[in-house]
Amino acid sequence: MEPAEIIQHSGGVIGVSWLMIALPLLGAAVLLLGGRRTDRWGHLLGVAMSLGAFVVAVAAFVEILGLPDAQRRQGVPLYQFIPGVADMGLLIDPLSISFALLITGVGSLIHIYSIGYMSHDVDRRRFFAYLNLFVAAMLLLVLADNYVALFIGWEGVGLASYLLIGFWQFKPSAAAAAKKAFIVNRVGDFGLLIAIFTVFTTFGTVAFGELSGATVQGALDSGGASQGTITAIGLLLLLGACGKSAQLPLQSWLLDAMEGPTPVSALIHAATMVTAGVYLVVRSGAFFEAAPTAQLVVTIVGVATLLAGAIIGCAKDDIKKGLAGSTMSQIGYMMLGAGLGPVGYAFAIAHLIGHGFFKANMFLGAGSVMHAMNDEVDMRRYGGLFSVMKVTAATFIVGYLAIIGFPLLSGYFTKDGIIETAMEHNAILGWLAVVGAGITGFYMSRMIFMTFFGKKRWADDAHPHESPSVMTVPLILLSIGSIVLGAFLVLDNRFMRFLAPAVGLPDELPGFHPFSVPGLATLALVAVGVVFAWFRYGAAEVPAVAPRGSFLTTFARRDLYGDALNEALFMRPGQWLARIAVFFDNRGIDGLVNGLAAGIGGTSGRLRRVQTGYVRSYALSILFGAAVVVGALLYVGNM
Repeated sequence: MEPAEIIQHSGGVIGVSWLMIALPLLGAAVLLLGGRRTDRWGHLLGVAMSLGAFVVAVAAFVEILGLPDAQRRQGVPLYQFIPGVADMGLLIDPLSISFALLITGVGSLIHIYSIGYMSHDVDRRRFFAYLNLFVAAMLLLVLADNYVALFIGWEGVGLASYLLIGFWQFKPSAAAAAKKAFIVNRVGDFGLLIAIFTVFTTFGTVAFGELSGATVQGALDSGGASQGTITAIGLLLLLGACGKSAQLPLQSWLLDAMEGPTPVSALIHAATMVTAGVYLVVRSGAFFEAAPTAQLVVTIVGVATLLAGAIIGCAKDDIKKGLAGSTMSQIGYMMLGAGLGPVGYAFAIAHLIGHGFFKANMFLGAGSVMHAMNDEVDMRRYGGLFSVMKVTAATFIVGYLAIIGFPLLSGYFTKDGIIETAMEHNAILGWLAVVGAGITGFYMSRMIFMTFFGKKRWADDAHPHESPSVMTVPLILLSIGSIVLGAFLVLDNRFMRFLAPAVGLPDELPGFHPFSVPGLATLALVAVGVVFAWFRYGAAEVPAVAPRGSFLTTFARRDLYGDALNEALFMRPGQWLARIAVFFDNRGIDGLVNGLAAGIGGTSGRLRRVQTGYVRSYALSILFGAAVVVGALLYVGNM
């Protein structure tokens, strides 16, 4: 089934859905322009604006549910943006509203948590302004009805991430991480920008409603677009997605982004920035379905990234960086699903929503642990925290069970759906995804055992305690979502049917097969990973200093040498190119100009000596000149 037609809408809650973007944007403006005068209540305004956007999203969702399937794609025109190219408008459909609910819902819980986490920061008001800006930009990205407006939100997310990752800019590492994230994302943004140019050149529009699968296939059949052009558009869109979603080869910024405050990590890794690439691929499904090569590359990138992120997660002692490697891996699963067509779309977005809850839960749980341990992030200095932080530990464990795919929790339904769908399309990719699930069982169990169980390895000045309720209540709510969302979305293909008006419906609906060979193999490998982690980090003594380990361990600790590769391929050649350019400029261009000026100056200085001021000298010069002229005339006359 093809996606439904877009119907222009102006009334009801959907007609004012622009408030979802306007409210957090207003909050950011008030807090940034109000300055220190808003310090005492700025955090409350930031929370209120995010919650207000959530209320509007829920109301719009309810209104969407009340419409027939054929009317569930509602366009909300705002104003003429670029005449003849793009009008500024919103697209409220099952796909965009699902993202809006995730962004505003989980984002609001992160805002509430931040009240406690950032309570002693003198710049808390500015922090909440940046959070509001982040939410507004991400909402514009997912609600836009065309690629140009999407790109504005895309860049807004990049700006907000730069501001939040480098929020503690007095730390050189935070400032460097912010610049790194910004620069790496510019590479992906360049790909997206070229893709938008190519789409407009080929189809004469950038509106999603006019770029359906039938339109793209019709252009191929009529010769209006070549297969190579469509494939190029798909690959360029994928490049943009790789930048925002930290997929290979543009993943290097993700782990460094942990330099920002922990709520930032939760927002970036769960509800906003890294999900943008998955959204872009699913929203652009018409191009990928018409370009099998680009679609295959999406799945290969997804599988390679899910394995790379899992391997990195195995070797990190920093709890936040371990979770960052996990995010990279789980987004890889989503990207794999997004490359599998309409069946995969539903599982990819379902896993994205479930991941938004359990990953935010774990990141905020890590922040709670850090809050109690004097900002210590090394898990080798934790141990035995379950006894003093029961709420944090219990909610974190729920997130852990969800992400490893423990039966009946969210990840069990969503991730296994991706694996089974991948297995039907390409057995090699499917079995590699199963291996990734087994590695996930190991590194996440390692994190649990090193943090909450075993012997206490705290520093002498550490006095761990449970966090205040303003931090633990969001953890409890997120853990509830981690338990129930997967079954609710996947069983009876509920979410697939809901998304159908936006992304289409496969000819044959899949069923959930808990005792399939891939499903049982996944559970078996996860169990092996858990047991192995128990013997290594639960039953055995955890050394205070990480052992040297094998080559593979070093490989993982150095993020698979991603930074070294970028340095060798881009930074060093760039430095040499700059040095050559400077040398050429100094010795070539400047040398030519300066040499010409010096030659003229020297000649002028010598000619100046001719002007002596004596009449006899001038008379002699005139005589000499006259003699030369007479001689020349005589010579010419005799020829």
